[in-house]
Amino acid sequence: MTASNERSEILAAQRNDDSFSTLFEELEWRGLVHVSTDAEALSNLLEGESFTYYCGFDPTAPSLHLGNLVQLLLLRRIQLKGHKPLGLVGGSTGLIGDPRPTAERTLNSRETVAEWVGKLQAQVTRFLSTEGENSVRIVNNLDWTAPLSAIDFLREVGKHFRVGTMLKKDAVAARLNSDEGISYTEFSYQILQGFDFLELYRQYDCKLQSGGSDQWGNLTSGTDLIRKVEGVSAHAIGTPLITNSDGTKFGKSEGNAIWLDAEMCSPYAFYQFWLNQADADVIDRLKVFTFMSRAEIEDYARQVEEEPFRRAAQKRLALEVTTLVHGAAATQGAIDASAALFGQGELSGLDAATLAAALSELPTATGAEGSSVAQLLVDTELVKGLGEARRAIAQGGVYVNNAKVEADDAVLAAGDLLHGRYAVLRRGKKTLAGVVAA
Repeated sequence: MTASNERSEILAAQRNDDSFSTLFEELEWRGLVHVSTDAEALSNLLEGESFTYYCGFDPTAPSLHLGNLVQLLLLRRIQLKGHKPLGLVGGSTGLIGDPRPTAERTLNSRETVAEWVGKLQAQVTRFLSTEGENSVRIVNNLDWTAPLSAIDFLREVGKHFRVGTMLKKDAVAARLNSDEGISYTEFSYQILQGFDFLELYRQYDCKLQSGGSDQWGNLTSGTDLIRKVEGVSAHAIGTPLITNSDGTKFGKSEGNAIWLDAEMCSPYAFYQFWLNQADADVIDRLKVFTFMSRAEIEDYARQVEEEPFRRAAQKRLALEVTTLVHGAAATQGAIDASAALFGQGELSGLDAATLAAALSELPTATGAEGSSVAQLLVDTELVKGLGEARRAIAQGGVYVNNAKVEADDAVLAAGDLLHGRYAVLRRGKKTLAGVVAA
């Protein structure tokens, strides 16, 4: 099956849950509405005739991440209701970047931003249907901002914004109170995003914008501008920022975002991220990141309560989201790698890329044919010293590629280096490390 056909099958299988009386009710149950414009009017809009709506994605990196996935799935749920999505990739706003809480962004070159625009456009398209009367349309705000002169922009758009209101926006206020302050460039970002909504309203009769709740000030800059200029009401949905039950930011691993691009976050690492979700968080993740029904999710909630040791909900979550993002084959490869690493499958059956990705998540040491296994145990910090390494081997608790090491003077043989480069060390049942040939 081609990637295109698989993607079509994944999209075709997605459904909204008809156990809810309205889509807005389902969105609230899934925890996707932190703040919105008039809830009753918005619910009626979603239940009415087909209309156009959008979400913007700035090319500040060469890939989207899990926070963006929340928006993509919200767009898809609304598309399944029959409405028409616009995926805006910000070729102009990406040249500036929305204000971060603490410091100015480093501005990327025009060439870099243009390259990233293309990559993000392709990613957005993968999660939304490109078929039918409500197929996704990809737009770039550089198309309508580039032709404007600074004078035209100030006269036609800037005059509708009040500085006092702009200063009250959370992102701006946070920066004003920081040591870094805020430049006029980033201060102006909310005007550009507001102008996007106005332009999309004019071109496509776009009536709704979604985004993270931390973007609420930028979202309402658009609804306010449309009301002032066109005299009509537009809508916005702010999704909650997804956090873990302990309050830490979701989607961060040692300071790095969980990217949707397989080259930036391997399918194996992606799968493991979901598999390791805490019991306290996993049901909320199923609600947000899968199209599973309310009945299915409530059954998994019961299993988490009654049989948490089975981790059934985590396994289903990892399967669903990894398949959604990377496809069935890559997901199966991640599952096979997980099993093989812990002695439940053949490591030799893993392709080099999957094995390399799996080992990148483990402590590793450099080794070669003839390297002492005991020394490699020390080098990978599976043990504290050679004496402990020899005792572990003597007790029968050390494995190379799932084969028990029998002698304390054992060395790596040529055949131990899978794909000529990799070996897996295991101490006991669950403690793993990798060996990579120089």
